[in-house]
Amino acid sequence: MNSSVPAVLIVDDEADLRELVEITLSRMGLKSASAASLAEARERLAAQRFDLCITDMRLPDGNGISLVEHIQQQHPQLPVAVLTAYGNAQAAVESLKAGAFDFVSKPLDLQMLRKLVDTAIKLNAAPPAADEGPLLGQSPGIVALRDLIERLARSQAPVHIAGESGSGKELVARLIHARGPRAAGPFTPVNCGAIPNELMESEFFGHLKGSFTGAARDKAGLFQAAEGGTLFLDEVADLPLHMQVKLLRAVQERAVRPVGAEKEVAVNVRIISATHKDLAALATAGDFRQDLFYRLNVIEVRVPPLRERREDIGRLAASILERLARDNALKSAPELEPDALERLSAYDFPGNVRELENILERAVTLSDGKRITAAELQLRRRSDLPAPALPAGAPGAATPLGQHVVEVEKRAIRDALEKTHGNKTRAAELLGMTFRQLRYKVKKLRIE
Repeated sequence: MNSSVPAVLIVDDEADLRELVEITLSRMGLKSASAASLAEARERLAAQRFDLCITDMRLPDGNGISLVEHIQQQHPQLPVAVLTAYGNAQAAVESLKAGAFDFVSKPLDLQMLRKLVDTAIKLNAAPPAADEGPLLGQSPGIVALRDLIERLARSQAPVHIAGESGSGKELVARLIHARGPRAAGPFTPVNCGAIPNELMESEFFGHLKGSFTGAARDKAGLFQAAEGGTLFLDEVADLPLHMQVKLLRAVQERAVRPVGAEKEVAVNVRIISATHKDLAALATAGDFRQDLFYRLNVIEVRVPPLRERREDIGRLAASILERLARDNALKSAPELEPDALERLSAYDFPGNVRELENILERAVTLSDGKRITAAELQLRRRSDLPAPALPAGAPGAATPLGQHVVEVEKRAIRDALEKTHGNKTRAAELLGMTFRQLRYKVKKLRIE
C-alpha cells in the first residue's frame, strides 16, 4: 500500500466498533491499524508512524487519558481523538485538557467522525510557524503566548482568551484559527454585547421563513456561517442568561436548532471566546452560568497588557507608524523623537495596543510627517488627569475644568462615530472602550 496514504490507529476493546471505524476510514481512502488495549497501542505506536489516533476512554488496562498523556510525551505531533460515552461532558473536557485533539461521542455519528478525521489529517499540512507574524514583540509574555498559540492550533478544544480591552484578544483568536487545520474555513467574529436580546437566538442559530413577524426568508445563523471554521465569541460575558443556556446546548451537542425548526442541525465549528471581564468571578457570583464557563474555559489564554511588556512598545510603535505611512501615502514612516519614545514607554496604556494605535494616528496627523515629538503624542500624566467631579456648589468643585473634559470627551466620541459612519461597535473599538460603555456615554452626554 502507498506509504504516503495517511494511517490511523484505532484503540478500542470492542471488535465491532473497531471494524466500523476501519470500514469508514477505508472508504475515505485511509489506512488503519487497531489495538484492543493500552499496552497493544503503545507497541503499535513504537513500531509504526501514524497520522491520527482514535482511542476509547475506557480500556481493559487503563483509560484513554493515559494514552493521550503518553502520546503527548512520546509523539507530540500525533493528534489524538477520544471516544466518550454520550452526554459525558466531564470526560470530554478532561480529554481536551490532557491534550486530545478532539472527542466524539458514542454511539458514533459517522458524518461527525469523518469530519473529525478530515480535520486531523490536515494538521500535518499546516504552514510552518513564522518568526513573529502579526503578534509583535520579544517580551517573555509574548514569546510564551506565540508558543502557546502554535500548540493550541493543533487542538480543537474550546479556548477562552482573557485580557484587557485593546490588548489583542481577537488577534490571538485569528492566529489560533490561521495556524490550524481550519484555516481554509471561515473565521466568524461576533460581539456578544452588540446584538439586541430579541434578535440573539436568530442571529446565532438562524431562523425559518415565517417563524416570527418579519422573517420573510430562511436565514442561516452565525454557527452555520462558521461551518468548518471558527466562531469567535467576543465579550462573551455580555450574553444574557437565557442565551447562555442555548449556547451551552449548542456547544455540548455540536448542533443548533434554527428558530421555527423542529430538528437540530449538526455544526462543525470550533469555539473561541474572549472577554475583558473576569469570567471565573462572574461564574462564582452567579452572573455567568458555571456549566457554560466549564465548557468554554477548557483552555485559558491570557493576553498580557501593554504595561507588562514595555520592551515591546518601540517595536509595536514602529510597525504601526509604517502602516499609517502607507495609509496616508507618506514617503516614509515618521520617527519618534527620543523623548516621545520615552513618554510612550512610561505610559500605562489603559487601552493597550488599540490605544497606542489611536495615539500614534493622532500624532501623525499633528506632526510634520517626518518626526513625532512628545508633545504631539498628547499623553496625559496621572497628575494631569482631572479630579473626580464634585457636585455643583460643593467646596472645591471645578466646574470649568469638568466642563472642558466633557466637551473633549464629546468631541472624541463624535469624531469616532463620524469616522465609522455611525457604527457604534467600530467607534467603541477606535475609542478603546466596550460597546456598552460607548452606548452609556452617548446617552449620558446626549450625543445625537
